[in-house]
Amino acid sequence: MLELAGYAVAALMTAVAIWRALGGSDARRRSLWACFLGFSIALWTKTEAVRIGLNHSSITDASILIKHYSAGAAILAIMYYIVAVYGQYPPNGDMARAVRVARYIQRTATKTALAAVAVMTIMFFTIVDRTHASDKFVADHAGQPGATAYMTVFYIYLGSASTICLYQWGTAFRRKERPLLRTGLGMMTFAMVLGVTYSFGRMFAMWYWLFKPPSHATAYDIDAGTEVMQQLLFVFFALGVSIPAAERGLRRARSWLSLACIYPMWRELMTAFPTIPMEAPRSRRAELIRRDIEADLQLDRWVHDLADAIEKLRHHVPDELMPAARSSADQTHRSGNAAAAQAYWIKTALAAKNAGTPAGPVAAFEQHPATDQDSEVAWLRRVATKYSKTSPAQIQHLLDTAVMPA
Repeated sequence: MLELAGYAVAALMTAVAIWRALGGSDARRRSLWACFLGFSIALWTKTEAVRIGLNHSSITDASILIKHYSAGAAILAIMYYIVAVYGQYPPNGDMARAVRVARYIQRTATKTALAAVAVMTIMFFTIVDRTHASDKFVADHAGQPGATAYMTVFYIYLGSASTICLYQWGTAFRRKERPLLRTGLGMMTFAMVLGVTYSFGRMFAMWYWLFKPPSHATAYDIDAGTEVMQQLLFVFFALGVSIPAAERGLRRARSWLSLACIYPMWRELMTAFPTIPMEAPRSRRAELIRRDIEADLQLDRWVHDLADAIEKLRHHVPDELMPAARSSADQTHRSGNAAAAQAYWIKTALAAKNAGTPAGPVAAFEQHPATDQDSEVAWLRRVATKYSKTSPAQIQHLLDTAVMPA
């Protein structure tokens, strides 16, 4: 069961690494991608098939060395991620301590990682007893000074990095207010608690075994128990890092759906007033797959474009159009519908403008109160939906009765 869990966790980390590789190329994303790639390689070397194959290769216990090389690279990447996140702030205020830690990491991380790898490599080929290939390295080398010294270097490196991450993410968890971000930081903090416990717990166990060697069964049980702890560590770490990104992804998806909904109304209005948008409207497909602008920013532009277009339309209709649109909406919808009334007004005003009605005084128009952009976008989506469903007969009736009466 534990071996199957190992495959599952390795597959999870690989999937997250691939996802991160497709997510962008700024310093934070590159660091996280490298971190997940390194840990996914390390985890695959721990799976039974890969572990046995490597350990019985021409380099005995090669899986241990490859695992620690890749894990060391992943740890270095996560240190650079911390620098990218916290090192950008000014070294004062609430972030002062976190910034100082990040700046210290920036100065020492690479040198520390290279020194640890160099020392471990020398120890691996000189003082570690590799007479026979091992299956579980820590358990099989329990009580051996060479392996204990080798693993001590790695566990100090791993445990120190976990402690730094625990401090930074625990501090950020206390400051953040957004629920999903706090949840993600909380899971990452808990993962680092497991990381610190795993690293120093195993190190102390190996040193204890130097003075009181355990039975083979005891060593394997402790190895298996701490292995479960490490697997949980990676699960919580992967989920914790992914939750804030998923939140951003969901927001982008909502923005994209809003763009798709608003597009027909936006295009017709921008065609009528070509000086409003920053560039001429493209096809729906071209607008929705744009990569030169974030969906959130594009949606914000469209909201302002629509507001400007409506303001211009107010010069082409009389005050009577708004009451007539409300009356028409009341007849169409039993309980009345403010969104439908606004959609009728917009489409009728656009028809009047396109028919050549000259500009005049500003007509009355009922703006929907919005507390923030999200509520404004939600309202525009309702209006756009009604706008698309408005029949030509309804518009012609409003033109005849309210805009161009006989």
